[in-house]
Amino acid sequence: MKDIVNIAVIGLGGRGSGMAEIMCKMKDINLIGVCDLHQDRIDEMVDFCVNEAHRPAPFATTDYKEIFKLEGLDTVYVATDWEMHVRISIDSMKAGIPVAMEVGGAYTLDECWELVDTYEETGVWAMMMENCCYDEREMMVHNMARDNVFGKIVYCSGKYAHDLREEVGYGDIEGHYRLRNYLNRNCENYPTHELGPIAKILNINRGNRFTSLVSVCSGSFGMDYYVRHNKELKPSLGDKHFKQTDIVKTFIKTENGETIELTLDTCLPRFYSRDFTVRGLKGLYQGDGDIVYLDKESFRKKEWSQKNFWGRGSRYNKKYGGKLWKETTPEMLEAGHGGMDWFIIRAWIEAVKNDTLPPIDVYDAAAWMSITPLSEKSINEGSSTLEIPDFTRGKYKNREDKAEGRYAID
Repeated sequence: MKDIVNIAVIGLGGRGSGMAEIMCKMKDINLIGVCDLHQDRIDEMVDFCVNEAHRPAPFATTDYKEIFKLEGLDTVYVATDWEMHVRISIDSMKAGIPVAMEVGGAYTLDECWELVDTYEETGVWAMMMENCCYDEREMMVHNMARDNVFGKIVYCSGKYAHDLREEVGYGDIEGHYRLRNYLNRNCENYPTHELGPIAKILNINRGNRFTSLVSVCSGSFGMDYYVRHNKELKPSLGDKHFKQTDIVKTFIKTENGETIELTLDTCLPRFYSRDFTVRGLKGLYQGDGDIVYLDKESFRKKEWSQKNFWGRGSRYNKKYGGKLWKETTPEMLEAGHGGMDWFIIRAWIEAVKNDTLPPIDVYDAAAWMSITPLSEKSINEGSSTLEIPDFTRGKYKNREDKAEGRYAID
């Protein structure tokens, strides 16, 4: 077991730099290398390490392949634009370095297969940093499902519902990759926040798998309207039309008979929501409203109005809440996304320290990320139904390899 883990961060935008700052607060992590294409981001991170975190200055480069040559490097964290996540992760694995890869959809199925093939050829793992798997409510509902509180699960749904008009619209000014994606692609581009926790509950890749999907979409109006009514954006975007549609719905079928509904909703005014929902034969959990409705407790009392159940999730947290959330400190909760960022970092670092498998592995990453290119193809073919590959090549039926320790979620 390693006492100290030497890491490098590739990609120092908002996510990468924010996570690097959290890592610098952890005494068992040494940040020995940083990389970004923008020199000003590199300079800011080096300055933070030296003058705020009071750490040694890390090696700095604009060429990510130089990172893999660092002496004593144990693992790499990748938070670049979506296009490069898989490519850099594969190069890291081939260099013998376990890698933590930030979320986002893949661009092709070939990318997903190459990620899996590289792991199987090298034995070096990649972990997807899907922090929502460690959210307090997602972990509570996961434990409730494991304890059969909801009975046989039939339907799950979730959203990435987040008003991103400003982030997308100012992409050229702020250097954000979402702009070029929204101009040129139409798909479920960010599926893993809602799909990851659902996949773990439904035992995807461990006795169950995704089998097919179909995606449908609205028109593309929201971003065009936002740009036309924002004078600051007219000079840079002019009359460009956004290909990404306002609402994308993706429906996934599983081998064990469940249906999953995903919603991408980022181009219209709205409040943030993942609306994580799990429905079974005995009841449900619904994220919007934090609702638990259990048949045996409610139906016989004829409590059918939704208002009777608003906020009931907290009643079940004492019994079913994840152990991690019962041991939180203010530092963890302030780290980012209410504590989820702290837990996902620890899950990755503990796998490196103990030389064990990560809790979100390459098979998970490939299956979840494949939804993006498949949704794009489905939409382009008039909402055709498409098969989802089995990236485990049949191993899902009786897999025994799994993560160990307090961060395991299978």
